[in-house]
Amino acid sequence: MTAVIVIPARYDSTRFPGKPLAPLKGKPVIQHVYENSKGSLLSQEVIVATDSETIFEKVLSFGGKAVMTSRDHVSGTDRIAEVARSLRCDIIVNVQADEPLIRPEMIDGVISLLSDERADIGTLVREIQDPQEVTDPNVVKAVFGRDGFALYFSRAPIPYHRDVWKALDRLDVQHSKFNVHKHIGIYSYRRDILIKLAGMKPSRLEEIEKLEQLRALENGFMIKVKETSSETIGVDTPQDLERVEKWLSISS
Repeated sequence: MTAVIVIPARYDSTRFPGKPLAPLKGKPVIQHVYENSKGSLLSQEVIVATDSETIFEKVLSFGGKAVMTSRDHVSGTDRIAEVARSLRCDIIVNVQADEPLIRPEMIDGVISLLSDERADIGTLVREIQDPQEVTDPNVVKAVFGRDGFALYFSRAPIPYHRDVWKALDRLDVQHSKFNVHKHIGIYSYRRDILIKLAGMKPSRLEEIEKLEQLRALENGFMIKVKETSSETIGVDTPQDLERVEKWLSISS
């Protein structure tokens, strides 16, 4: 199977305008994402899909490949679907432009999930260690079956450990019988499935939780998950950028 990584990157952001171009260790955030994506062994190409000429020119300046897309897209999924329609490949990988800590093996992990013919989409989860993340609505939780297929994603604490959690402000995730997993927002799609999803209207649960992956579940698509031990920090605010800077300083 052939796989292409598409990084949707828009300039406008409510909390952090221009974040793909924010400097991080001497490089813009988007360059970190691009170069880490290029390390994937299972993908054939990396493309930045953007509606910003400034981002487009910046990617070209460091030797990357970029394409201009419509400014009217509501989501990153719609943006990569526009690019996917012009590509000849089996798999499209959506790597977020605000994930400078993304690792090549994480990308290869989601691509390999689609070797299961039952899987339409692949994604990653990580076991939660910090109790605060369980109740944080910005940290999406995932539950999945024994076969590795997703059952649901939510901003709420799921599964709720009724016999262990006596109060949401005093959670013990270390001694619960069952683990809690957070969703890592990287996806692999079969190309035809991505295009179908982009052509569908937002679903009821998607609109309630504001989670696009629920559109796939509600429409009967199968999402296979893989657990990763790698941590990522998405850059949504200038404070997040400071956290990533410290992380890179410690790990370097």
